[in-house]
Amino acid sequence: MAADIVNLRQFKKQKARSEKEKQAEQNRLSFGRAKAEKNLTSALNEKAEKALDQGRLEKDEDRTDRD
Repeated sequence: MAADIVNLRQFKKQKARSEKEKQAEQNRLSFGRAKAEKNLTSALNEKAEKALDQGRLEKDEDRTDRD
């Protein structure tokens, strides 16, 4: 019936370290991209935006639709 003695201060510090490491891992996945990857993503987004704008129909400014 001997219980393990746990130092709460050390336990709290270890828990904080593991939480911090989980957050760091998440940030590495989210923000840890190379500059070339960021530039490629930016270029692809601009290309897609231009293609979308090319297919857009312009509204006639003189004409007003009133129902």
